[in-house]
Amino acid sequence: MAAMDVPANDLISKVSGLLKSVESIKPPAWAGSVKLSSHNERVPESPDFWYARCASLLRTMYVRATPVGVQRLRHKYGGRTTHTVARSHHRMAGGKNIRLMLQQLEKAGFVQKEKVGRTLTSKGRSLLDKASKA
Repeated sequence: MAAMDVPANDLISKVSGLLKSVESIKPPAWAGSVKLSSHNERVPESPDFWYARCASLLRTMYVRATPVGVQRLRHKYGGRTTHTVARSHHRMAGGKNIRLMLQQLEKAGFVQKEKVGRTLTSKGRSLLDKASKA
């Protein structure tokens, strides 16, 4: 059973549980007091949002076989603003937290930097496949 056969929410929750034990992946001190995107109204409520977003990044890279950059991920994790008078527009997610998560995943050996963007390593693929079987 591969990671593509498991529902995304189940896989992300399992992988985030595995990422908590990795010592190089931990949220910075400021992470609990900033919004992840300008379209959000509040900061994340879950204390484990950092690990869930890292797991979501790994799953996104698993689904996409091609290298992915920070800008494309900012677009994916962005959303629509809610206005009362003006029309709603898409807002990009914050880039610093995505970049820092990718750097931590690189340090852990799950992601590698390519000439253009980042891709999943064999260690990252095996982590996702192991989580999908459990």
